[in-house]
Amino acid sequence: MFASPVLRRNGYLMTQNNDHAMMEEVVLPEHLLPVGSVLGQGVTALDLCMVLAKIFRVQYTEVALLRLEGGLLRFVFPEYLRTTGAIPLSSKAVAAHTALSKKAEIFNNFARVKHASIFETIKADDAEEVAAPAPIQKLMSVPIMDRDSAVVGVIQISRKALDPKFAQDFSREDLHDLELVAGLLATAPALMAN
Repeated sequence: MFASPVLRRNGYLMTQNNDHAMMEEVVLPEHLLPVGSVLGQGVTALDLCMVLAKIFRVQYTEVALLRLEGGLLRFVFPEYLRTTGAIPLSSKAVAAHTALSKKAEIFNNFARVKHASIFETIKADDAEEVAAPAPIQKLMSVPIMDRDSAVVGVIQISRKALDPKFAQDFSREDLHDLELVAGLLATAPALMAN
């Protein structure tokens, strides 16, 4: 389990790995350093997803964090999806495929990808929108794996819009950055305690 990370100015993130009683040094690009502030105790999934939204230039409602529990992916964030059900690993959902394949994926034509769109149609409890939420046009989906390469969850960043031309494509660099972030999330309290 990670203790609160200690940041140093030169782009290093120090984390304590209590399972192995050692310190691990993780080098992060400067633009990802804010992630270090949301890995410790007392940080909510909302705090984490707000930081990720800023890094990836999306709305916080376009960040999904799912935890794997007994063959089901359960939403940790957005919070309003926690009570809507879970995604079985046996399903054809993109998140399930990501968890099973253990591979990061990027979809810049997501509206054309066959997927379960049920979660896209659910509005937040406090949503003031009268119209249905905009569909996901672009998506990155990355497994969150522990030190033994066991999947503990999935993180997804999307861009929603009524038309694909109104949503910027994700780059390979964006996907790489999300993979770096996912590597730090396996024991983050925001994922495990919510």
